[in-house]
Amino acid sequence: AFLDDTACNLASLNLLTFFDTVSGKFDIESYRHAVRVWTLILEISVYMAQFPSQSVAQKSYDFRTLGLGYANLGALLMVQGIPYDSAEGRAQCGALTAIMHAGSYACSAEIASEVGPFARYHANRAPMLKVIRNHRRAAYNSAPADYEALSVSPLGIDARLCPPDLLAAARAECDRMLELGERHGYRNAQVTVIAPTGTIGLVMDCDTTGVE
Repeated sequence: AFLDDTACNLASLNLLTFFDTVSGKFDIESYRHAVRVWTLILEISVYMAQFPSQSVAQKSYDFRTLGLGYANLGALLMVQGIPYDSAEGRAQCGALTAIMHAGSYACSAEIASEVGPFARYHANRAPMLKVIRNHRRAAYNSAPADYEALSVSPLGIDARLCPPDLLAAARAECDRMLELGERHGYRNAQVTVIAPTGTIGLVMDCDTTGVE
């Protein structure tokens, strides 16, 4: 859900490729690196894209929307023996999503420090930073009253059910996302989209698709 007449270039990471089935550990640093590299690739590709109309092209350049996401979450849960629709699964999903989302925005802020934020950033700085702060609060599972201007409270990451290393990484990336964004702004108004990956998931050797 974003502005009308915008488009975003998509890329999905296969979550299972970051999981070591022998040790039962998720390779967080490789995941963070992949998020950073693919954010940069997608940002570069905005200049290379072709759009169906002038209005879509203009808004896409003005807001530089990206669509980094993941696939194979279902398989990642299954190899760990975590059931679908479980509190444990939602906690792990929340942490993995936060690492990707916040890491991508942190990278976007780093790019902005070199080449400037997206064209419409300064006109939207206050509400955008409000959204970023709310996203960070979800990683810390803040109380409903702590969120800014929301009528429906997000489902935060339950620290009791989330692997400690994933939780720590999610919160650290959220801290970086906000800190760098307050300092430099963001190159991209949107960085992540969890796409269905219904067809491309087969080519990616995924057993399951986006968020089942």
